[in-house]
Amino acid sequence: MKEKLEADQYKLTVRREQVLRVLLENKDKHLSAEEVYYLAKRKTPDMGLTTVYRTLELFLLKNIIYSLDFGDGRRRYEFYGWVSDNYPHYHLICTQCGTVIEVHEDFPGGLENRVGKELKFKVESCQLKIFGICKKCALKTLKSLTG
Repeated sequence: MKEKLEADQYKLTVRREQVLRVLLENKDKHLSAEEVYYLAKRKTPDMGLTTVYRTLELFLLKNIIYSLDFGDGRRRYEFYGWVSDNYPHYHLICTQCGTVIEVHEDFPGGLENRVGKELKFKVESCQLKIFGICKKCALKTLKSLTG
């Protein structure tokens, strides 16, 4: 990642490195900018929220991370596949509690491959989000209905 930044004359500063470290330490989560800020500030007390936003935008620009919107009005961040072993994967989002469940199974024939071959469309990235109700919330609803 350092080389990726430095190739375009960007330096991996202490603050950028701290943001990167927070993302790496929490790569199984989908952190918002505010959550990254809170976690980074623990180790770098003079970290500013603006710095976190600028750093995340730079990482987006350099294709180190990408952003996701799970319908809660907050952008969340995740590494591209070359950084993470969680790719490709898809997200199930509970519309009641906001829980995000990652699905690490590829669809038969690979969704991206099928789209590419059948529709002659070059897929650059793919985000599949399925909205519904998680098991925990469904059980809560069932219990409240049955008394």
